[in-house]
Amino acid sequence: MKHLTPNDLTAALQWRYATKSFDATKKIDTSTFDALLESLRLSPSSFGLQPWKFIVIENSSVREQLRAQSWNQPQVTDASHLVVLAVKEQISPSDISDWINCLAITQQTPIDQLAPLQGMIQGFTGGMSADDMLQWNTRQLYIALGTLMTSAAVMGIDSCPLEGISPAAYDQILQLEGTGYRSKVACALGYRSELDKYATAPKARFASERVLSRI
Repeated sequence: MKHLTPNDLTAALQWRYATKSFDATKKIDTSTFDALLESLRLSPSSFGLQPWKFIVIENSSVREQLRAQSWNQPQVTDASHLVVLAVKEQISPSDISDWINCLAITQQTPIDQLAPLQGMIQGFTGGMSADDMLQWNTRQLYIALGTLMTSAAVMGIDSCPLEGISPAAYDQILQLEGTGYRSKVACALGYRSELDKYATAPKARFASERVLSRI
């Protein structure tokens, strides 16, 4: 496997910005977008529980409806692709059992050897209130968002995270009500417009001395 050099990584992250204006005529090719979706699927999560669902919005009329519930942000309809990241509201013992079974099959481990892990996860999650679990799951979801945006940057794909949305309206449009999932954030993916003035704006970040420390 060929790895990025340190310079390659920092250059990609310097190049990345929250794209405000996408070129609606440019589309991400299928293999590239499939790799971005795989980056979501491979995202890390606490205990590996993956409390999420990623919804690719391919229907143009649905994207128009979502734009109306996103402060009319043009990225929702102009970007090549739009992904809505939905969080799983609660993790049940059945969900944990499904994950343990998946782990046993994938890693060819006798399931009885995973019983201590299953018990630990159930003990940890069982002590949470419904609100605490929702917040915990949401934090996992944002790890996936970061993975997606970084993966896009190193592949030369522009992105824009979209929190300026009405989650309740998204849930209604996407028929998520009663499914156990809630919309939390969306991400537009595609190619920046040549007219987007923000593309050439210097990236403003605090000096490393302010945000990094060594002990």
